Amino acid sequence: MPDIISEYEDKLPPKIIEDIKINLPKGTSDTKLRKIMEATHEEYKNALVNPGESVGIIAAESIGEPGTQMTLNTFHFAGVAEMNVTLGLPRIIEILDGRKELENPMMEIYLKKPYAAGKKIEDLKSLALQIKETSLKNISNEFTINIADFTIEIKLDKDKMKEIDITNNKVVDAISKQLKGYNVKDNKDSLVLKARSKEDTFNEAYKAKEKLKNITIKGIKGISQVLPVKREDEFIIITSGSNLAEVLQLEEVDSYRTSTNNIFEIEHVLGIEAARQAIINEIFKVIESQGLNVDVRHIMLVADTMCVSGTVKGITRYGVVSEKSSVLARASFETPIKHIINAALVGEVDNLDSVVENVMINQPVPIGTGMTSLVVKAQPSQKEK
Repeated sequence: MPDIISEYEDKLPPKIIEDIKINLPKGTSDTKLRKIMEATHEEYKNALVNPGESVGIIAAESIGEPGTQMTLNTFHFAGVAEMNVTLGLPRIIEILDGRKELENPMMEIYLKKPYAAGKKIEDLKSLALQIKETSLKNISNEFTINIADFTIEIKLDKDKMKEIDITNNKVVDAISKQLKGYNVKDNKDSLVLKARSKEDTFNEAYKAKEKLKNITIKGIKGISQVLPVKREDEFIIITSGSNLAEVLQLEEVDSYRTSTNNIFEIEHVLGIEAARQAIINEIFKVIESQGLNVDVRHIMLVADTMCVSGTVKGITRYGVVSEKSSVLARASFETPIKHIINAALVGEVDNLDSVVENVMINQPVPIGTGMTSLVVKAQPSQKEK
């Protein structure tokens, strides 16, 4: 059996051979193994790109052409107006531009077995409420400043506090941790804050009051809405807002399947390879939801281009385009005068290695048959001899 696999060592990459060895069922006959190796080799040959193939242009056309048929609107989940999700062309642009601030950040939180198999959706409500961020303004009726001594009074909403199981002590602890320099007095139905410094002003008290409103009392910062839904045989929690690092620390959460639509968060928490896979998944998800068909290899090429430097960069003049070595290629995208002047000032040289710069100066492009230059030493003719 090893002899059959070794025959293909110079025909297939080591990674594919390693995968075959790992996934090969025990007791596979030599005839079956040879068929597997032949099929793999045939598939591998079909997947290869011809030398000189302009893969970038083909990928751009393959994504751009169906992209013109995409819808331009944003849908939301039925019955929950706050749970908007960006779809169609706006989402594709959001991914490819490498935008850090998303219009509708969201997460899909998968749960471990005992929590995912709840009999009713109500069973998940308490867990979902633990994840949802509760700010001080959500459990307060009123914030007032006493001008005489610059104290801040917060009137608490006891009904809302009871609903999400929060006590006065928890509120006081959260304020003390997140707002330094203030003493907090508990008056049961309200809290009074007084600055420790003697030189307090109305302006400082007003700034503190505004900061107080956004203090997180319970839940995970950034997750403003939660929606438990049943998907096939298990419950998952869809959120509006995203905070992958903190969600993955919860013991109920299945960290292998939980995901966010924020590529930069994935890069920060899980690394650049995970971010590359997330770009592929997110683009593919949008294209599939629109009923379009694009070969995944084109999307993989775009994802590779965005991640090749080790950090996610958008396909913009500040991202991928700014790193091009050719000044004419940079100038062809946007702000040409700026690029040409800057290149002239430092005496930059353009070797015309790529497609765009050769098109600009009306030369054959180095793709296909024009990729190679052939130098032939001609045989001397009879007369010359």
